[in-house]
Amino acid sequence: MDGKTDNYSKVLDEMSLTGYKGTELGDWGFMPTNPPELKKELEKRNLKLVGAFVPVNFANADDHGKGLEIALQTARLLKNTDEQNAKIVLADDNGRNPARFKNCGRIKPHHGLLPSEWKTFAEGVNEISKEVHNETGLKCVFHHHCAGYVETPEEVEILLSLTDPDTVSLCFDTGHYAYGGGDPIQGLITFSDRIEHVHFKDWDRSIFQKAKENEWDYFEAVGNGIFCELGQGSIDFKSILDELKRQNYCDWIVVEQDILPGMGSPKASAQRNRDYLKSIGL
Repeated sequence: MDGKTDNYSKVLDEMSLTGYKGTELGDWGFMPTNPPELKKELEKRNLKLVGAFVPVNFANADDHGKGLEIALQTARLLKNTDEQNAKIVLADDNGRNPARFKNCGRIKPHHGLLPSEWKTFAEGVNEISKEVHNETGLKCVFHHHCAGYVETPEEVEILLSLTDPDTVSLCFDTGHYAYGGGDPIQGLITFSDRIEHVHFKDWDRSIFQKAKENEWDYFEAVGNGIFCELGQGSIDFKSILDELKRQNYCDWIVVEQDILPGMGSPKASAQRNRDYLKSIGL
């Protein structure tokens, strides 16, 4: 790669060619923001639009209004493109807080939110999720994420306890859950009644140990390959899949693979990930 982002047409072509059936939206403006045009581009490649990532600085109440505006704009596009499949994937504005960014995977209690700050954070998640659902009928799922305020299993539990299960579900990410100190299989069991969207992401324990030893920040760890290709890391995806089947999970599983400039070919990586999934029965 030359450090430039490929155009959306090439990205969608490669998704289809490597055997995937759906995609999340990506950054606003990367793909068409006109619903008929976007729908046409997806349909000619037999792809579904399954979600869109919307980060919001939930810890600051002053930023909730802007977050709501972006979430609604995105939800309207999704509703008019693929209402049946799409969800809004809310997340913290990860990386905004320097302590969280620097200490991801090594979070201590003093890095977290105070009770009053949790109240503000959860109120924002509840408000945006309610407004999105009221206007568009779409469901919001919250993505726990390293370098944000909802990273550890304990923080996931707190957020879910403070949010409305009728409008706020969980996007469970295997790699971020492991990086945040949790056992992904146990996480699936613990939060089974709130999970409505899943990201398959692998995580390399040996790179994690190096990240701890060298005190790498989030992007340093990602650049050094902590989120490796599926089957190359430390997460037992066969057991993950078995647990999802046991729970009768019947929604989308999204492969989320970080390919930064210099890390190789996205298409080749996507193909290897798809081949791995076939090897475990997906």
